[in-house]
Amino acid sequence: MKPIFLIIFCSVCAVSLHAQRRNQPGDTTNKTVVITSAYKPSVRPASKINLSASTLVVDTTRPKLQYNVPSQNLFFTYQPVSLKPLALSIDTVVNWDNQNFIKVGAGNYKTPYAEAGFTLGDGVNSLVNIHTKHISQKGKIPFQQYSHSNADLVATFTEPGSNNEWRGKAGFDNFTTYQYGYRPDTLPFNKDQIRNSFNTLNISSGVRNKNANEYGISYNPSVDVNFFQDNNKGKETNIVLKAPMNKTFGKVFGFNLGFTADVTTFKRFDGTKIKNNLFYLTPEILFKSPNFNFSGGFIPSWDNQKFNLLPNFNLLVKLSDERFVLQGGWIGYYVKNTYQQLAGFNPWISQPQQLLNTRIKEQYAGFKGSAGNHFTYNAKVSYLNYSNAALLANDSIDGKSFETIFEPVMKALRLHGEIGYTAQEKFSLLAGATISQYSGLQNNQKAWGLLPLEITGSLRWQVLKDFQFKADLFAWDGAQYRNKAGDSQKSKAAFDLNAGVEFMVMPQLGIWLQFNNILNNQYQRWNQYQVLGANVMGGIVYSFSQTGK
Repeated sequence: MKPIFLIIFCSVCAVSLHAQRRNQPGDTTNKTVVITSAYKPSVRPASKINLSASTLVVDTTRPKLQYNVPSQNLFFTYQPVSLKPLALSIDTVVNWDNQNFIKVGAGNYKTPYAEAGFTLGDGVNSLVNIHTKHISQKGKIPFQQYSHSNADLVATFTEPGSNNEWRGKAGFDNFTTYQYGYRPDTLPFNKDQIRNSFNTLNISSGVRNKNANEYGISYNPSVDVNFFQDNNKGKETNIVLKAPMNKTFGKVFGFNLGFTADVTTFKRFDGTKIKNNLFYLTPEILFKSPNFNFSGGFIPSWDNQKFNLLPNFNLLVKLSDERFVLQGGWIGYYVKNTYQQLAGFNPWISQPQQLLNTRIKEQYAGFKGSAGNHFTYNAKVSYLNYSNAALLANDSIDGKSFETIFEPVMKALRLHGEIGYTAQEKFSLLAGATISQYSGLQNNQKAWGLLPLEITGSLRWQVLKDFQFKADLFAWDGAQYRNKAGDSQKSKAAFDLNAGVEFMVMPQLGIWLQFNNILNNQYQRWNQYQVLGANVMGGIVYSFSQTGK
């Protein structure tokens, strides 16, 4: 404890000495410490920028935007070797709509008109189309009338995951007309004596692979059966079997091979049977490059057991301008002449006494291509040699029926040209002309019934979304015909202009109008048979769809 007391004592003495020293005389300063406030640090206020907003200046200049819209049309300057339809790939997200329609109407010349079309199936594994139509007309000339009715069913089926597609067709057709072109027109005939009625029953079937198999082979066999008869005890059966096949070797080479058997049996009213059979093979080698396409081969054929070897060579050469293509070839082919085919060409024919097939050898050269994005053209000159050409001439009694005459040898020089203008699917204009000069006939003076000049035109224009306009033009120079004395005479030229419109008045209801032979030209396609005059038809069309699941 002693050190502590010593420290306290020393401190008290020091304070006392200090106080005494401050109170000594001569020290006049009175020192004091005054505390006014406690110190508090603070940050100096920062300087701020004052912003004043102003309105924007309006830019009145219009910007120029450059658009490059590609053309919506596709124009191919080459000719594909073979065109094969492919099954439509249906988007599974979108429902398949079965489109159906019913179209009815009437017109002058006592014209009733009815047509209907229906679609069934899901559009993926099955598709069935049903179509039927009827029209009849009656003119001012006695017995100048006809009626035409037909119905057909077309079906396509495929199994899920299968590469094969099956197709079938069944149809019925009835066409009735009268031989009103007899001369003189005062001859007494009743309807049964001059009535021509033709009935056709057709059944066909086929199968094809949608894509080439593992060996690069595509096939498409089919069989077609026709039963044809008239009201005069004439009956005909025609069976056509086709078996084409294609094999490719890479992208340049290919090979086609096909077999066709066309068998016809015709029984006349007197019981006579006529057979007309045609068999031929079509081997063909293919070569395809960007600027050069070639297909060539020979066709061995047996026409009613008579052998003929026909050429089959085609060439396409693309020049430096990809839109201009040269074409040329030397080909041979047949026109199968059956009673059904001849009656479809001229419904006033009498039953043929024989049936021969027309064999044609053609040498041709020309060019084709496109100009711009919408305009296309095609021109060709051909030299043809005919064997057994089918000619049709009036009979020598009253001229009301036509006889089928087969000319053994005939030659022809033909010029053919086509032009077209297409703008998407809204506007299309097509026109074509064919000039044929026939010569070198042995047994006949002229080519009876064949036209030396044909001009056709077609216009399709979708003016508005619900308004469509169409027009068709048919013109030709008169054909040579044989009068009662056996001399040759020429028919007058013909000009036929047709037009029609169709527009919607409700979402599913539309109105259609059709004008035929607008200029009311009186002409004859076949000698002594004058056509109807100006014809006006109109009616309604109801369209509806059924959505598939």
